[in-house]
Amino acid sequence: MPPSRAGEAATAEAAAQSLEAKGLRVLAVAAGAPTALKLVGLIALSDPPRADSATLIQELTQLGVRTVMVTVCAGILPEDKYKIVRAFQAGKHIVGMCGDGANDAPALRQAHLGIAVSSATDIAKAAAGIVLTTPGLAGIVATVKEGRLIFQRILTYTLNSITKKMAQVLFLGVGLIMTGHAILTPLLMVMVMTIGDFLGMSLTTDRVRPSTLPNAWKIRSLTLAGLMMGAGELLFCSAVLAFGDFYLHLSLRALQTLAFVLIVFGNQATTYNNRERRHLWSSWPGRWVMISSGADIAAATVLAVVGIAMQPLPVALVAGSLAAAAAFALALDVLKVPVFRHLNIA
Repeated sequence: MPPSRAGEAATAEAAAQSLEAKGLRVLAVAAGAPTALKLVGLIALSDPPRADSATLIQELTQLGVRTVMVTVCAGILPEDKYKIVRAFQAGKHIVGMCGDGANDAPALRQAHLGIAVSSATDIAKAAAGIVLTTPGLAGIVATVKEGRLIFQRILTYTLNSITKKMAQVLFLGVGLIMTGHAILTPLLMVMVMTIGDFLGMSLTTDRVRPSTLPNAWKIRSLTLAGLMMGAGELLFCSAVLAFGDFYLHLSLRALQTLAFVLIVFGNQATTYNNRERRHLWSSWPGRWVMISSGADIAAATVLAVVGIAMQPLPVALVAGSLAAAAAFALALDVLKVPVFRHLNIA
């Protein structure tokens, strides 16, 4: 190599190293015939972190999400990103992958949750499960929080379903043993299911808080919690029904009406306990939960007092049953909090 060429190469190499030391990616540009290329200049490419990156990573860390920057891996290829995702999954990790280019598509598709940024290529967006609609990565934090809100609503709905099914089925058996007759007529059963379903469906819109750590289904703990709540409701309904039978000496039809009222009011008590992992007064229910709750109580009260499709009951007895249900809700709350904490229902 001529001395002039050697000097140019040394100068270019020193300049390239200086730029690389600043975190820039350097490309050399040459011109001329393939056998006589001449260095024309250097191009330094900058891809600095976004201004909100530090805040984003801090928020994800607080949510229990570990952030890994794959791009610091020098010379990484698309298949390497895919292998990195597979490696984390092999270690039993739930992996979210964020990318914007066609080279990210294999990893985006393989991840449990592929996230394409708003400026991503069409290939990346097609491979991802979520596409951010605003510039930046703040949508990732919002996605994590929203996912946990949805999980909490599903958890509440499932827990409430276990509670209701266990309590209602066994209460029918208790009523049969206590009175020697079916404690609910077919029509009353339909009315119980109809009234209860509105409150159950409203839980899908309830006001909840996202958990501070990633969630996982704990079926055994969830079942045990539901059985505990259902046992409490069964005890409440059976005790008040026994009071009406052995102390008030109500007729069979009046006991059937009382059983209808107790199931509706008992469901209210357990629902308000199930929706809040801490004490039931720790948060306000969502608007539709309160509307559905009020409508259920009003409907059951009117039907029982007026005697629509059932034997009418005195207003005092219906009001007393509602007051007993409120007291039961507070007593169940005292037991629920340590049990939920022990079973890690959060």
